Amino acid sequence: MASGDDLIKYVTVQVVEYMERPKGERKQIKASAKAIREPWLTRWFGWGPVSLMMWWRGKSGRQR
Repeated sequence: MASGDDLIKYVTVQVVEYMERPKGERKQIKASAKAIREPWLTRWFGWGPVSLMMWWRGKSGRQR
């Protein structure tokens, strides 16, 4: 495991790199990361609830 000094150096470098980026680039990176994320339902509960929801929607559509 890294010592405390190495951890402080790493965090300091990351903060300095973040602060040196232009604001527009930071917003763009944040927006692209947000677009890549999975929906909250799959992040929190996995694919089980999603499959149940798809099944329920299909079932209700056939009855009409």
